[in-house]
Amino acid sequence: MALGTTVYAGAVLFLAYLVRGMTGFGSGLIAIPLLTLVAPVTAVVPLVVSLDYLGSAGQSVRNVREIAWREQLVLIPFMLAGVGLGLIFLKTVPAATLARTLGAFIIVYAVYQLLPVPDLRASRAAATYCGILGGLVGTLFGTGGPFYVIYLRLRGLDKGAFRATFAMNFLIDGGVRLAAYALMGLLGGETLLHVLAALPIVALALWVGGRIHTGLDPRAFVWMISVLLLASGVTLILKG
Repeated sequence: MALGTTVYAGAVLFLAYLVRGMTGFGSGLIAIPLLTLVAPVTAVVPLVVSLDYLGSAGQSVRNVREIAWREQLVLIPFMLAGVGLGLIFLKTVPAATLARTLGAFIIVYAVYQLLPVPDLRASRAAATYCGILGGLVGTLFGTGGPFYVIYLRLRGLDKGAFRATFAMNFLIDGGVRLAAYALMGLLGGETLLHVLAALPIVALALWVGGRIHTGLDPRAFVWMISVLLLASGVTLILKG
């Protein structure tokens, strides 16, 4: 890997996991589209999913008492169905099409974040579409987290339960996806070396992010992240 690409990848990972340390999610949404600008989707997704898995393992172990198991368990069957669909598409859809689709998804999500969406509540029936979409998009692009976030917010969890349940959800979902990637040959020795090289950056970013108490207005923070996502999404579509 060229020096410039290595520095760029390190900076992207630090930013992505700094945000995750501050908010509890968002690393895949930031890292995957930006890294896909310099590497194939099928190489980037297993790398970031592996790093996210390790981060979620630590969070879920520390906060296991706060996990909302009733919300978690109802998601699992629908999540697994989505993962199965994602694996089928991953094997049959060309890489360039995947990159353009990822770009479109990132743009839609960035715009959604900027909309004045009111706080809503829903029954556990919402686990059907949130679980399937989370598993599907997560398997294809490593960014299924928004759908799990939507479900947990619809269920009205407090901050501690939200973070712990989201981390455990990814531990289950990510474990299934990593096993599938390994069986498909997408999680080879080169990817594992990249994971090991990235771990110090990720650990530092998570540590710093977890200790930042920024005075930045939450809405301004969302705007900054959304603009970044919009730019990366447009670039992916044009690049594809």
